[in-house]
Amino acid sequence: MKYLINLSYNGNHFYGYQIQKNKLTVEGELERCLSKILNSNINTIASSRTDRYVHALDQYCTFDYEKIINTKKLMKSLNSIIDDNIYVKKIIKVDDKFNVRYDVKMKTYVYKINMGDYNPIDKDYVYQYCKKIDKTFLDAFIEKISGEHNFKSFTSDNDNNNYIRDVKISYKISKKILYLKFESNGFLRYMIRNIVGLLIDINNEKKELKNIDDIFRNQNRTSLGMCALGNGLYLEKIEFNHD
Repeated sequence: MKYLINLSYNGNHFYGYQIQKNKLTVEGELERCLSKILNSNINTIASSRTDRYVHALDQYCTFDYEKIINTKKLMKSLNSIIDDNIYVKKIIKVDDKFNVRYDVKMKTYVYKINMGDYNPIDKDYVYQYCKKIDKTFLDAFIEKISGEHNFKSFTSDNDNNNYIRDVKISYKISKKILYLKFESNGFLRYMIRNIVGLLIDINNEKKELKNIDDIFRNQNRTSLGMCALGNGLYLEKIEFNHD
């Protein structure tokens, strides 16, 4: 039988989502607690493998178990022993054919940038850029990046078979915080952080808007400059085809 877990976590306290030897990760902590409670070796599969420092408000993963589980009791037990930077919001039984990766309809990420004074309280949750980003420039940048492109230049992953992604980008500004929203059915590793890094580099006049077409054509990560910090990035929502 297959079970689906919905969870959130504070990424600052983990070396990313994916399990790593001798490092605290979200996946490692979740599997450790599940295995202890169910007295069985439990392996999970996640919808997204977020990087180090990246936060999640709406992450999902599945695991298989041969017995019927009281999911409410399991959720309560998990939250009582798991690292308190992780919170399990829901556990449900799903169809065995459900695939937590390939049945994703849409993923939404949000990247937060502070354009006001440096805020030491928010530094682990909002990128402290502390410079203005003009709306006219933002509109022009988003128009060039949004849509279907080959995003190979925006990832260090060289083992992927397909770098084509269709991405919708939008934004809002509130109290000098820029909220960049990214929507797609899939993202490449570091892709969003590299897009944000390019935005910052152009705003800092290290690159120009006209360079973006060449960056797409080059299909090489060396075309870019900085990769934005992970702690401004949030996995905000995942929607499935079977919702």
